[in-house]
Amino acid sequence: MSETNNFQAAAFTALGTPRDAVQLPTATFDGTVNMPVMHQAVKAMLANQRQGTHATKTRRWVTGGNQKPWKQKGTGRARQGSTRAPHFVGGGTVFGPQPRGYEQKVPRQIKALARKSALNARARENSVMVIDRFAYDAPKTAQLVQLLARLEVAHKKALILTDGVKPMVYLSGRNLPNVVVMPYSDASTYDILWSDVVLVEAGAIGHELSPVAEKAVEKVKVKKAASKKAPKAEKAEKATAKKSAAKKAAPKAAAKKAPAKKAAAKPAAKKAAAKAEKAAKAAPKKKGK
Repeated sequence: MSETNNFQAAAFTALGTPRDAVQLPTATFDGTVNMPVMHQAVKAMLANQRQGTHATKTRRWVTGGNQKPWKQKGTGRARQGSTRAPHFVGGGTVFGPQPRGYEQKVPRQIKALARKSALNARARENSVMVIDRFAYDAPKTAQLVQLLARLEVAHKKALILTDGVKPMVYLSGRNLPNVVVMPYSDASTYDILWSDVVLVEAGAIGHELSPVAEKAVEKVKVKKAASKKAPKAEKAEKATAKKSAAKKAAPKAAAKKAPAKKAAAKPAAKKAAAKAEKAAKAAPKKKGK
């Protein structure tokens, strides 16, 4: 998919104050989105991170099994030469994984095209924002959190691309799980596609934005993201809630049944007493000596 487009990105100050929109450079943001190339670059990067040290033992490497388990003939059983054959419990593994390299080489032009396509894909979604300048004198995570909150991307995966190496910005975002800070030139296709929002410093894309006089900005409350529970966890919670409710209701039901039993026992006792009286009256009296 390749169409020539001119993209504009929303611009903000380092405190989150809106500025006039910025025209993104057409050399990079020209609308080219090449899906197969991006797939190749991401697949190669993930493959190159694998160590490839997996190993299983064949029958050659399993300890034991040097002696023939039983004689060749006369037992009535199938002939066997070793208890470490693959069909024995504790035997070797057939065609199991062995140490190997997963390295994939990608030509430089394809890498560049994939990175360009990823940036254009984010620009098409209006997910590229420009920050005029990150001038942090000291690491301050709270300041970076406030910036993301004012841009309404606090709960999204944010990639912050600085103009060169800026340790103070990196240290400010290092403790945030959904934030990655790196120089603009170091961003790979995978990093860009991983993010939901890309914040680019103006100097990194060739813009020089004049400073803006800003007033003291009030703090923005950052709400916690709603946790998505798995359906199994929800079912388990409902089951435990039902059990606890049943346990609470059981003593009450038992208490209601107890008076009824007592009430039923009283008439039965009266009947038994009446019968005993009748039997005493009907019995003949013994004559005294």
